[in-house]
Amino acid sequence: MNDTDSGPAARMPPPLLPLFPLQPILARIVRRIAAENPSMFNRLGPWVGADFIIDPVNMPFALHLRPDREAPVLRAVSRRALPPHVAHISGRFLDLLELIDADLDGDALFFSRALVIAGNTEAVVSLRNALDDIDGSIAERVAGMFGAPGRAVLAALRRAGERARQKEARA
Repeated sequence: MNDTDSGPAARMPPPLLPLFPLQPILARIVRRIAAENPSMFNRLGPWVGADFIIDPVNMPFALHLRPDREAPVLRAVSRRALPPHVAHISGRFLDLLELIDADLDGDALFFSRALVIAGNTEAVVSLRNALDDIDGSIAERVAGMFGAPGRAVLAALRRAGERARQKEARA
């Protein structure tokens, strides 16, 4: 099928990805990060318990984040059924991964349009400040939760990100 095909199959949305296998993993990640970094909630101010959508545009799902002291939420959601949220942050997966560790400049990503923010920008700045309060690499902590396989996946993702940046620089 090509882009000019206008038959019924061309208008069908892509099949829904079963997201339930991801949910326990994401829940474990957010509970651990929240438990190890309780002071980050101080930086969120009125946005503790607010709902955010983190949308890695090159992945088949978005993430719903609710930074709540008592019951933090991180879950995969269909883009077709996003929950109500105060802000929607979208960009490529590898950019978002590096952004949470402050390896990339969020302002530069925003102004280059590689990062798109919709909704309450004050809430997004508060979330960014809360993440900045976490000592060390969030991605490395998460990878470490899964031992050697997790660290290997993170290393592969970082290499892929570096290759993508080098390719873009040459273009």
